[in-house]
Amino acid sequence: MQRYSGFGLVKHALRHHEDWQRQWRNPTPKPGYDVIIVGGGGHGLATAYYLAKEHGITNVAVLEKGWLGGGNTARNTTIVRSNYLWDESAALYEHAMKHWEGLSQELNYNVMFSQRGVLNLGHTLQDMRDIQRRVNANRLNGIDGEVLDAQGVQSLVPIMDCSKHARYPVMGASWQPRAGVARHDAVAWGYARAADALGVDLLQNTEVTGFKIRDGRILGVHTNRGDIEAKTVGCVTAGNSSVLARMADLNLPLESHPLQALVSEPLKPVLDTVVMSNHVHGYISQSDKGDLVIGAGIDGYNGYGQRGSYPTVEHTLQAIVEMFPIFSRVRMNRQWGGIVDTCPDACPILSKTKVKGLYFNCGWGTGGFKATPGSGHVFAASLAKGEMHPIAAPFSIDRFHSGALIDEHGAAGVAH
Repeated sequence: MQRYSGFGLVKHALRHHEDWQRQWRNPTPKPGYDVIIVGGGGHGLATAYYLAKEHGITNVAVLEKGWLGGGNTARNTTIVRSNYLWDESAALYEHAMKHWEGLSQELNYNVMFSQRGVLNLGHTLQDMRDIQRRVNANRLNGIDGEVLDAQGVQSLVPIMDCSKHARYPVMGASWQPRAGVARHDAVAWGYARAADALGVDLLQNTEVTGFKIRDGRILGVHTNRGDIEAKTVGCVTAGNSSVLARMADLNLPLESHPLQALVSEPLKPVLDTVVMSNHVHGYISQSDKGDLVIGAGIDGYNGYGQRGSYPTVEHTLQAIVEMFPIFSRVRMNRQWGGIVDTCPDACPILSKTKVKGLYFNCGWGTGGFKATPGSGHVFAASLAKGEMHPIAAPFSIDRFHSGALIDEHGAAGVAH
């Protein structure tokens, strides 16, 4: 890593940005590749990186219709945790957590992973029963977790209203100390730079408009920059996955919804963990810049809009002020929306399709960011070997025919 003296920092700060060293190349598409990844977000870039690093497959192209990391990767609230209920989900998210814990060192890029812990609040007796069950299940799977009472929550977050006078009094919470947040843009940039250094072509402004399929096998893709051949194609396009699937005559059990979030004006450090509540329906953390990062669940309607709606903003802020009266006069700086693709069982699809050589990685709903390194790692192994990685296998699209669903609505109820 290049180091500068104080004078050197000033000199480079004054240089025009066009003179800065590029983090990755801007190549021209080749006629064909061994593997094409459709979607240049965190999951797609991670998949390309692990294909090259772990499996030696470097003749890979990542096709992104906009700019790298410009979709849901740039439109989320960066929470990372692995305290999911069922064995299959816990294995997938804990696999990701272990990658998170060494990701900055692996990529030589500071992704600002901060293990500040995550609280999932309980406000009713049933909430606390569910929390006990989930924490016990986590421990059986080797995942850290504790059950706290209201006094334990108050000691961790003194500014939260844990009194009995609240409309929804806090009875306790689950606490995962290893959980936390990371810098979303840095994750995309770090994977992009590392993949590019290994020879992967990152093709921005390259939109897939169709698939080349013959006799039930994928042969390549049609794009706005011409046809590109490949016998293995992995689609990782988040909220637009069902649109892409229809181009291959596939129907996926997905619904796309807007998901909104807000950021406040910067404050001095006052909240050093992540607080989530399914019951009140909101979650909050404080960024390293001091902004309060706030969100809740998906909008109740289907759509591809990224603006969201005022009623959801109002509902979310009501929930936050309910838990944190201290924030009632804080101003909001900006609001945004992403497009999430949700499955009926609140779990993703990591699967082959009826088209040989065509794979889909989608349906992450509101939990995609936290899974980024784990998803990329197991999806890359699946593409490289032609068989789904054991951690990915339970998330096959076939589960919607067999009935072997993995119901994670309880653990994934409030966005993240």
